[in-house]
Amino acid sequence: MASGILTIDGSQGEGGGQVLRSSLALSLVTGRPFAIENIRAARKKPGLMRQHLTAVSAAAEVGAAEVEGAVLGSRRVVFRPNEVQSGDYAFRVGTAGSATLVLQTVLPALLLAEGESNLTLEGGTHNPFAPPVDFLEKAYLPLVNRLGPRVEVQLVRPGFYPAGGGKFTVHIQPSKQLGRLELVDRGQIVARRVRVLLANLPRHIAERECRTIAQETSWGEALFSIDEVKGSCGPGNAVMIELEAEHVTEVFTAFGKLGVRAEDVAKEALRQAEEYLTAGVPIGKHLADQLMLPLGIGAYLGSGGGVFRTMELSLHATTHLEILRRFLEIDVRIEQYGPGDWLVQTYSRQTRSASR
Repeated sequence: MASGILTIDGSQGEGGGQVLRSSLALSLVTGRPFAIENIRAARKKPGLMRQHLTAVSAAAEVGAAEVEGAVLGSRRVVFRPNEVQSGDYAFRVGTAGSATLVLQTVLPALLLAEGESNLTLEGGTHNPFAPPVDFLEKAYLPLVNRLGPRVEVQLVRPGFYPAGGGKFTVHIQPSKQLGRLELVDRGQIVARRVRVLLANLPRHIAERECRTIAQETSWGEALFSIDEVKGSCGPGNAVMIELEAEHVTEVFTAFGKLGVRAEDVAKEALRQAEEYLTAGVPIGKHLADQLMLPLGIGAYLGSGGGVFRTMELSLHATTHLEILRRFLEIDVRIEQYGPGDWLVQTYSRQTRSASR
């Protein structure tokens, strides 16, 4: 275990739950204890909510950690990890809070654990405030798998905001190291898919969403599918556009909500996809944020890191970078090549010194 306790200000940058989750993930990987203060200070309801408390509890279970302050509403947590243990785990948020973000808290450590792990996660799988399971399956995890581990996810049932009740499973085959990833060229778009999820709502909503995108793009009928969810705990609607390129796949999602027309939901998903296509880069905004953690850890281990082109970094992403710098002995270089075209490089300080 690394010596010395690190103090993290949870109000820095975007001031949300990402500061906590990334700190937990990096503490498990490095063995470094930390104290986080002012948790979610920038939010309307500061402190730990159910999904954040579940993330703390999950990290504590995986890392046999000693924890102080792990109660609802707490604005300060002290986390002292011990040895990470692979195995079978079940984590339940208990609300529509994101179960995918709980996964991302413990996944980095389990990618490097001694044995395989099987996880069952319950809660929100499709909500507007986190990556949906489909994004993990199609966009994020295929890139993680290129680093050496093997992660497979299976959706059992969707859980929409605000009812929740979703469930998915994850199988992790770890690797002793994380390799290097270079994604500076997207390649040609080889496939486009539009999938609409609909739960406890009239089918015409999904049909209008598909029709709106078809009219805007002239994409053929074969590219569209409607999945009417059975047994959902509540109503839900998500429009997902999947763009498969030669070197990477991206997924863009917009969620239906009360008072918003189906046509506007469809147009929002399409706006995200078209913004990405216009930028010409391989990595979209949300995927860039997610990639920073495994690439940063790879650089820290001396085996990986990488370089990718992306769109302008969000405040969420730049906050993430600051947490990486606090925990890991790595350098991150960001260069702007043009409007909507940025290059992000992560590497160990030893690598940088050797190249000079």
